[in-house]
Amino acid sequence: MTKRKQIAIYGKGGIGKSTTTSNLSAALSDIGYNVMQIGCDPKNDSTTTLRNGKPIPTVMDTIRSGSHDLSNLIHEGYNGIHCVEAGGPEPGVGCAGRGIIAAIELLDSNGIIDDYDPDIVIYDVLGDVVCGGFAIPIRQGIAEQVYTVTSSDYMAIYAVNNLFKGILKYSGSGGALLGGIIANSITKSSQKNMIDDFSAKTDTEVIEYVPRSPTVTRCELDGVTTIEGAPDSKQAEVYRELARKVINNKNAYIPQPFEVDDLADWASSWINKLLLEEKVTHDGIQSGGSGV
Repeated sequence: MTKRKQIAIYGKGGIGKSTTTSNLSAALSDIGYNVMQIGCDPKNDSTTTLRNGKPIPTVMDTIRSGSHDLSNLIHEGYNGIHCVEAGGPEPGVGCAGRGIIAAIELLDSNGIIDDYDPDIVIYDVLGDVVCGGFAIPIRQGIAEQVYTVTSSDYMAIYAVNNLFKGILKYSGSGGALLGGIIANSITKSSQKNMIDDFSAKTDTEVIEYVPRSPTVTRCELDGVTTIEGAPDSKQAEVYRELARKVINNKNAYIPQPFEVDDLADWASSWINKLLLEEKVTHDGIQSGGSGV
């Protein structure tokens, strides 16, 4: 039996983390892997596009109900993917991070993941804060690799830099290391260059560039992944390439994050470049040119 691969994908809320994760799961299942996706985001929407837009009961729902029936924790999604949502506290009550801790402990102590014997387990984790339960996949080494989804937006990169601090902190005590950066919503070469520069300065690597595409939005509105809803599209092939890279990736980076002030200075210099590019493009269009 080959060793089970466990990875965690982090990203700032709204950056496309769950979209990327679900398409990665779908692409891996199409290759022939037995996949389990565990949503560790209190919004409980990690796996909806794997199930035709339908939400599923969460692990925390089961815990709160006092039920001892654990058969309702795993739900089948696209191509047999095992879907789990950790869930969180009721609105206004408790800590979402503690909900993730309780959910993972329940799955582990009852051997539920082992019962389904997946080849790969993917944890979809909110990356705005890397503390408490949100840090569990890193801190306890549950995941062997961590990936982060980011765009060239400053607050997305700020969240990634915080994640890098968490990985660095636990790297000496058996914590998960970085597998790579997934650059999302890339539409311009300058955006790619900005993320490449961030990667170089933090001693990490970009594993894939995912362009912004209306195909993704169309499929999500239909309640499916791009892999399922538009399998012949260029965007689907990008996700398949990401899946091939992830499954074969043996790299493990210990990031060297920026200090806060240094990150702000670095970002400021890049924003000035992006603004200049925007101005040149605008002026070129206004004068009848083709732009950049």
